[in-house]
Amino acid sequence: EHQPWPHTNHPRRAAVSSFGVSGTNAHIILEQAPEQPHQPDQPTTPTHTDTTVPLILSAKSPQALHAQAKRLAEHLEDGGVRLDDVAYSLLTTRSSWDLRAVVVADGRQNAVDGANALARGESAPNVFTGRTARGKLAVLFSGQGSQRAGMGRDLYAAFPVFARAFDDVCCALDHALHGHVDRPVADVVFAEDATRLNRTVFTQTGLFAFEVALFRLVESWGVRPHLVAGHSIGEIAAAHVAGVLSLPDAATLVAARARLMQSLPTEGGAMVAVQAAEEEVVPMLSPRVSIGGINGPTSIVVSGDEDEALAIAAHFSALGRKTKRLQVSHAGHSPRMDGMLEEFARSIADISFDDPDIPVVSNVTGRLAEPGQLCSPQYWVEHIRLPVRFADCARELEDQGVTTFLELGPSGVLSGMLPHCLPDAAADAAFVPALRGAGPEVPAVVGALGQLYIRAVPFDRSAFFSASGARRVALPTYAFDRRHFWLASGNPTVEVTHPVSTEQNTSGSLADRLAALSEEEQNKVLAELVLAEAVVALGDAATDSVEHDSPFFEVGFNSLIAVELRNRLNEATGLTLSPMLVFDHPTPGLVVDHLRSLLIP
Repeated sequence: EHQPWPHTNHPRRAAVSSFGVSGTNAHIILEQAPEQPHQPDQPTTPTHTDTTVPLILSAKSPQALHAQAKRLAEHLEDGGVRLDDVAYSLLTTRSSWDLRAVVVADGRQNAVDGANALARGESAPNVFTGRTARGKLAVLFSGQGSQRAGMGRDLYAAFPVFARAFDDVCCALDHALHGHVDRPVADVVFAEDATRLNRTVFTQTGLFAFEVALFRLVESWGVRPHLVAGHSIGEIAAAHVAGVLSLPDAATLVAARARLMQSLPTEGGAMVAVQAAEEEVVPMLSPRVSIGGINGPTSIVVSGDEDEALAIAAHFSALGRKTKRLQVSHAGHSPRMDGMLEEFARSIADISFDDPDIPVVSNVTGRLAEPGQLCSPQYWVEHIRLPVRFADCARELEDQGVTTFLELGPSGVLSGMLPHCLPDAAADAAFVPALRGAGPEVPAVVGALGQLYIRAVPFDRSAFFSASGARRVALPTYAFDRRHFWLASGNPTVEVTHPVSTEQNTSGSLADRLAALSEEEQNKVLAELVLAEAVVALGDAATDSVEHDSPFFEVGFNSLIAVELRNRLNEATGLTLSPMLVFDHPTPGLVVDHLRSLLIP
C-alpha cells in the first residue's frame, strides 16, 4: 500500500527484494539522492559539435537497430534538446552491441533524415552501418600527389587542436625553410589556387603539416594506432608521430628534402603508372630509369628519364595494359634524384633520432622497421632514391594483424589503393579515409570517427565533445526485438526459416526474398539496389546519370568510391564481396549478374 515517507534528519533509505520462482533472488538498497540547487542553463560557445556530430546506435538485430533509429528520429523531431547533447549522451551513456550504425549530422533536419533512412533500411550518404571487428588499427599517411588547394582549411576553423598543431608544424617548417621560399607554408596550403602548392617544396612541406595536424586531432579523441606507415613523404609524418623525430628535426628533414628536390631540373623526367607486375618491369630498367613505386601486385610506377619511361609505358600499352603519365614536376625515387643526395645527407647529419614508440612499417623494405633502422641519416637518403614498396607495406600490416586501415591524408588515395594490394583481405577488413577529397572536411572526419566506433576501435568517447559543453540528457529506451513464447490455442505450429546457404552469404534475408521471385523480378530488385547504392556512393562526384550499362569509371567512380560501393553492397546483401568488385564487374548490370549468382545458387 502507498504510505507517507516523512523526512528525517538523515537520508531516506529503502530495501527492495525480488524473489524469483527458480530460486534466484535479488536485493538492493536505495538511498535518497542529495538535493542539488537548481542551476540555470549556461550558454555555451558554439563549436563544431553544434553543427556536425556522430549519432551512434547499436543493437542485437537489424530489426532492433531500425527501431532504434525510428525512436531517435521521433525524439529529435520533438525538439527541446540540443543535437550535441543527444549525440554526447548516445556515445557515453549507452551500451554498445555488435550491430552498429552512425548518422553523421550537420544539423537537426539532417539528423532526422538520416535516422529515418536508417529506420527504413535505406542507404544515405551520412549513414554508416556495420558490425564490430577484431584486429589492430594502422594509421597511414598519404604521399605526394594527394594534395589539394585549401586542404585543412575547414578543420582549422572547426577544431582548435588541429589549428594549434598545424600552426606549430608550419612555424617549424618556415624556420627550416627561411631564405629558401617566398611564402609561409600555411598561406600556400590554404590558398584558393593550387599553383604554388603543386611545387615540390610546398607540396611536401604542406602535406607534412596537414597530416601531422590531422593525426594530433584524432589522437586528441583517444585514437591510438597499433602501427603506422606512410607513402614516400608520408613516412616522415609516420616517423615523427611515432617518436623517431622531434618536430624541429622532422621539419629540418622535410624542408631539406623538399627544397633540394625542387632545385633539381624539371625538364626531361617522367613518372608513369603501368599495369604490370614488378618482375615484368625489372628486365626493362636501365641506369636512367627505375621503379619509383610498387602500389599493387600489378601497379608499378616507372620513374626516370622521360624517353625511357615513356618507352616502357608504350611497351605495356601495346599489350593492352593501362598506363598513365603522372602529373609531377620531378621524377622521384629514380636516378634523377642522385644530384641531391650528397647535399641532403649533409643537411640532416646533425639530426637526432630515437627508436619509435609506435611500430613503423618501412617504405624501403616493405617490412616492420627493425630497431635502429630509422635512426640513421643514410636510411632517409636511401628513402628518396629507392622504390616506395607500398604493396609490401600493406601486406606486412595485414600480416601484423591489422584489419582497420585509417588513412590520414587530403584525398583518400591510399584507401583506393589498398584493396588492390590486399585482394584476399579478410572479410572484415576496412579501409577508412579521414577525408575524401574536395568535399566538406568536418563531416568527413566525423564520419571516419564514426566508422572506427562501428568497428569497435577504442577511443575516448567524451573527448570529441570536450569543448562543446554537451550534457547528458534523457534518450529513448532500447527498442527490444520482442518475441512471443506463449502457445497459440489449437494445434501449435512452429515457423522455421531456412536461410539460403551459399559459400559467402551470412544473412539469408535478401536471398530468401529473391528465391520467391521470378528471374525477371530478381533482376529488377537487384538492379534497383545496385543503382541506388551507386548513386549514394558517388554523391557529388557523379559526372552523369548512373544506368544499367553505364561503365562505373565513366560516370565519376574512382578507386575510393568503388570500395565505398562494395562496402555498402556488403551491408545490403549480407555477402562478403571482393574489394575488386567494381573492377571485375565494371557496370551495374554486371554487378547485378554477379550478385544474383551468389544469392541464388
